[in-house]
Amino acid sequence: MAMEQRLIPQMTQQLRMTPQLQQAIKLLQLSRMELISVVQQEMVENPVLEEAQESYESESLHDRELGIDEPAPKQDSDQTAEVQANERDVDNVDWESFAEHFATPMPENSYRGMGDELPGVDQTLSTSISLTEHLMEQLHMSGLSDEEMYVGTLLIGNLDEDGYLRHISLDEIALDAEVTLEVVEDILDVLQTFDPVGVAARSLEECLLIQLAREHDDSHLAQAMVRDHIHNLERKSYAKIARDLDASTDEVIDAARLISTLEPKPGRPFMSEEGNSYITPDIYVRQHNNDWIVSLNEDGLPKLRISSYYRQELQRKRAHGERDEVKDYIQGKLRNAMWLINSIHQRQSTIVKVMESILVFQRDFFDHGIEHLKPLVLRDVADDIGMHESTVSRVTTNKWVHTPRGIFELKFFFNSSITKHGGEDLASEAVKAKIREIISGEDTKKPLSDARIVEILAEEDIDIARRTVAKYREMMGILSSAKRKCVF
Repeated sequence: MAMEQRLIPQMTQQLRMTPQLQQAIKLLQLSRMELISVVQQEMVENPVLEEAQESYESESLHDRELGIDEPAPKQDSDQTAEVQANERDVDNVDWESFAEHFATPMPENSYRGMGDELPGVDQTLSTSISLTEHLMEQLHMSGLSDEEMYVGTLLIGNLDEDGYLRHISLDEIALDAEVTLEVVEDILDVLQTFDPVGVAARSLEECLLIQLAREHDDSHLAQAMVRDHIHNLERKSYAKIARDLDASTDEVIDAARLISTLEPKPGRPFMSEEGNSYITPDIYVRQHNNDWIVSLNEDGLPKLRISSYYRQELQRKRAHGERDEVKDYIQGKLRNAMWLINSIHQRQSTIVKVMESILVFQRDFFDHGIEHLKPLVLRDVADDIGMHESTVSRVTTNKWVHTPRGIFELKFFFNSSITKHGGEDLASEAVKAKIREIISGEDTKKPLSDARIVEILAEEDIDIARRTVAKYREMMGILSSAKRKCVF
């Protein structure tokens, strides 16, 4: 039988995510600050969009009048559905009517009068000097030759944010600068005399020794402890250090107290604030008359509407029966604007719906505190609100809630369970809180070991392994018992 190629028509079904649905899913998982950035960028790219003062609820009314599907208002959050896209709805929208209802007057140009008693722009700017700039200023005043300046620049450029020279060797610097190793070492010695004290060190020991030599040159015992017993110093094994250095325990403790005043990270004062994370809550939970109220944080989020200029342009072209590229362009931008506004409505109402469900499951936490936090998984909330787990996961990602008990990420309320001897499950965060409470009340001169913490938890019918206590302790940034010991 001969083999040949043929074209055979065949009908198949496949799942296709429209661009509008992809946009809705993307907005759903954005944080509040990211959403504001996306909205502002969309307002720049889409001339049809402009910011209005009215709330989203009034815009939702216009959508319902036009027959546009969208989520119910907050008070009817039980009817909230997952984000869905229907291409036929988009094609059937009367864009001219839609634009007319979404119209707002053109914004007027604002200007600053001559009599405004406001500070000038130059008076409102502030800058902070970086560690590299601070060191380069001192390098330029050190009187070095051009070759030595180049070596110093290489050394400064390879310092990390803590002020250490860790990621490159002196041999590599010498090879790059085409100088001898002795020249690099001499320039490094010069840098180590710069401010802040301890900068350009290659290890913690060297950093502390530089500070001791500069500021406490008579502290020979402290220098010996840093040079030869840094690990015993970290473990607070003062008796062993005293035996090895032929000193009394009190002298070792005094030297350790002096070492504790040194700066282990010389570059700390120059660290940029850009790496800091500032949390703005997406949602608020407030107590009112023995009940809890959920509300969105819409401060700073632009309220989007359609520009009146494009509404008038559409009306003019419609009156003259014109069909040209300009009208098609405006209609395309209107379609994008409608989907963006609709997706924001869906996002906001879904967040409220998820938070209200979390509030039902974790009511004891809001009423009594973190010790009463219950185990909770995504499926519990998904089944409660009739949505898919992936939707709940997106909603709780990078979202924060402000409560009377503090600001928490929505993921915080989802915990694995720890079984108590009585059969009741306890959330892992509640166990962490108990461990933190136990350690906070310990005797700092005799800190509790992980095994002892297990015994204390067992007295409260909490069955947990020692390695689990160690894992939770490390997750909370709590040191081991040996490192928590204080003899001062």
